Amino acid sequence: MIEVEGLRKRFGSQLALQEVDFMVPGGEIFGFIGPNGAGKTTTIRILATLALPDSGTATIGGVPVAEDPHAVRELIGYMPDFFGVYDRLTSIEYLEFYAACHGLPHRRRRAVAHELLELVDLGGRADDQVDTLSRGMKQRLCLARALVHDPQVLLLDEPASGLDPRARIEMRELIRELRRMGKTILVSSHILPELEELCTWVGFIDAGRMVAAGPISDVRNQVLTGRRLRVEVVNADEVKLLAARDQIEDRRGVISVDLVEDGLEVAVEDTFQDQDLLIELVRAGVAVRSFARVTGDLSEAFMRLTSQSPAPPASPGRVEPAP
Repeated sequence: MIEVEGLRKRFGSQLALQEVDFMVPGGEIFGFIGPNGAGKTTTIRILATLALPDSGTATIGGVPVAEDPHAVRELIGYMPDFFGVYDRLTSIEYLEFYAACHGLPHRRRRAVAHELLELVDLGGRADDQVDTLSRGMKQRLCLARALVHDPQVLLLDEPASGLDPRARIEMRELIRELRRMGKTILVSSHILPELEELCTWVGFIDAGRMVAAGPISDVRNQVLTGRRLRVEVVNADEVKLLAARDQIEDRRGVISVDLVEDGLEVAVEDTFQDQDLLIELVRAGVAVRSFARVTGDLSEAFMRLTSQSPAPPASPGRVEPAP
């Protein structure tokens, strides 16, 4: 549904995007992840027809974004990270106004607005002025605004920014519901645990380059190679932890042993038998409180794949997405 190939964009001397490549199949939720300034918003604005790339192509539903922006705007709903609302309008008037902007027939506008308010759980606030709504309610109203013309694709730039935990959960469930309705969704966020629960595909961008992209399980397996075990030691102090580390760090199959709070974190080869490590620690007199496998997550993948270095002025070779 979304295909990006060789996308490149420069702002003055700063190369914001360098040969960006990724794709989002229809019906998926794609988490777009990267540090501040990595190029997420620039990419989304190009997809939303609000900026032109210097080179490369982007298509949505088979329509080239740069060649036919009007057709693309009929296919997409865009929710920017910063948005304005017309405070003096009521919620229903606000959606009717945008329905008119998208050319909906006059007789359909109020019905569509009511349907969308019910969808985003604002049915009881239809006649309330927008300036009386909480931030979370305004976020949901702006998502409803992006849906007035029933687009196939949603581009959501930090939709949970500034929301309290309850409002974030409501936004997450709403995005899931939109996927069940057949929407293809690209969402950027810095709240990685929520993206992990929500997304089916992910893409990591760093310094203007895609460093990994694909189904979330494939990317996680590609980045987080090997396995890690967490060993918590009773009454752990540095002497006990160093002794425990010395006992196991030279064992075949152990890649590394790191001291962590109250215990050890052990990286092992995929074929390593976990129980053998536990047996050896117990035999050596190490008082083990807990012993468990550490599951890699998007936060760890983010730390491994990204850096804080600025984008370089020149473009290196293209990084292919994960298969």
